[in-house]
Amino acid sequence: MKMKMKTERGREFFKDKLALLALLTALALVFSWVELLLPLSSAVPGVKLGLANLVILVALYTLGPGSALVVNVLRILLAGALYGNLFSVAYALSGGLLSLAVMILLKKTGLFSLAGVSMAGGVAHNAGQLLMAVLVVENPKLFLYLPILLFSGMVSGLLVGIAATLICRRLAHFKINSATL
Repeated sequence: MKMKMKTERGREFFKDKLALLALLTALALVFSWVELLLPLSSAVPGVKLGLANLVILVALYTLGPGSALVVNVLRILLAGALYGNLFSVAYALSGGLLSLAVMILLKKTGLFSLAGVSMAGGVAHNAGQLLMAVLVVENPKLFLYLPILLFSGMVSGLLVGIAATLICRRLAHFKINSATL
């Protein structure tokens, strides 16, 4: 009887977590679409607010790195299929995975605030995409664009990090985290 109860609780846990990850992926996908509509995206090539990273940060800080990775990869693949092409997926994966790796490592140190982790993630995202562009185009002169991308990554990372901090504080009242699902 005890085994059956544990199995049922395990299934409920899995269903709840799957539903939450699907919801976060959908939200990140919507934020990616909204970002395409903003004039900033076309005004300065490569510079974006990183709205979808807001969802990734909340997932990282509330559900853990594995959940953040799932949401991030699914969002990138779906956004590429819906709004982009193979190159946009490659650029997004290079930036998104590097960014997430940096954010996971910095979060584990405990030395940085969520906003600091987000800033580093924004910089890493832009650096990853720039490195991919240099490899694809085979032109190292693209690195001249690095200062603009570093600065924009810091600013957008700070803004997204502040928003993520506020959201995580509110979610703490609901006790949503990897242990409660």
